[in-house]
Amino acid sequence: MPVRVGRRAGHGFPSALTGGRIDGVDGLRALAVAVVMVYHLDADLLPGGAFGVDVFFTISGFVITRLMLAEFARSGTVAMGPFYRRRWLRLVPALLALCAVCAVLALTTRLPGFDDAWASIGLSATFLVNIVRAGQPGAYSGDTSLLAHTWSLGVEEQFYLLWPPVLVALLRWVRPRTVLIAAAVLCLLPVFWRWYLWDPTAAHRIYNGTDTRADQLLGGALLAIVVARLHAEDRRLAALRRWSGRLAWPALAVLALLVRYLPSTHPGAWTVPLYTVGFLVTAVLTATVLAALDLSPRAPLARILSVAPLVWVGRNLSYALYLWHYPLGRLLAELGVDTWHTPVTLAASFAAATASYYLIERPLTRRKRPKPATPQDTATPAGAPLTAAPAVRGGTAD
Repeated sequence: MPVRVGRRAGHGFPSALTGGRIDGVDGLRALAVAVVMVYHLDADLLPGGAFGVDVFFTISGFVITRLMLAEFARSGTVAMGPFYRRRWLRLVPALLALCAVCAVLALTTRLPGFDDAWASIGLSATFLVNIVRAGQPGAYSGDTSLLAHTWSLGVEEQFYLLWPPVLVALLRWVRPRTVLIAAAVLCLLPVFWRWYLWDPTAAHRIYNGTDTRADQLLGGALLAIVVARLHAEDRRLAALRRWSGRLAWPALAVLALLVRYLPSTHPGAWTVPLYTVGFLVTAVLTATVLAALDLSPRAPLARILSVAPLVWVGRNLSYALYLWHYPLGRLLAELGVDTWHTPVTLAASFAAATASYYLIERPLTRRKRPKPATPQDTATPAGAPLTAAPAVRGGTAD
């Protein structure tokens, strides 16, 4: 059922009416999925590649919230049924196709990596991998190993179930300014929750929990609300444009250093700074880059990230690349592909992702699809979906 609200120009979010697809965001998504893929295939090359999933999370929160605000600003309603239908079509069929292929391999081969595939397939198809992993204080069990990377999809899907109804309730019952304040408060709560939970034995709980990673998605959501709230002539929007433009390159450089030098997923990296405030810091860095891409589309950074091949991959293949690279890497390793394992897996992943896009994702998302509130609606989670997601929007795949 659509949620109806009072009518006024922009319904308190005037800049939401002017938003379209941001090419630079798709380019950033492509870089994030590339980082995650390399990390999973050869962690020595990018020890901190798992941070690509953090970037996916923030992109996903930004894109989803931006989409909903655009619909709200245009019509004063948020049609939740069509919203969830689009999410389902964008994310689930491609994931089920991957699960089906893994099931066939489990039935028809004797490869060791597919011996215990059924639990992993079932948990992945229902977006529960992250919940199972969060409850394992020691080494992860083999129940999730085949499709372990889909933990980030679980985080994003669970966030999609919770945040849109909360945002809709806020849009309906409180003033736009209060929506912004509420989003900021919600963004800070996971930091205090992580402080409360922190213990080295709780590292898996913190890393995999939707509640403990929500600030990364809400960081993107908060940015979308801030930008949508300000008029084009507002001096605060001009200041945000100016400062995000100045800080985007340093923020991207810090993210690159994290990816290159700072492992985050093995016991040696389970530190208080990283597992408490560190996740929010990566969200702020990513949001800074996103703000610059949104508000300064003609700046050098946006132009670089808007190169056509990069945008096309980020827009159309990032989710499927995230889905397929991990099990393909395991499969090729067990088939004896050793010396050229990483490049062969990358090539196979691109082939599988292209087939997924043209045979599954594109036909389903274009069939009888209602006019979207903004073209960015087609974006996915991380390292995973939307945004993809997201480690090995959405994380994650997008």
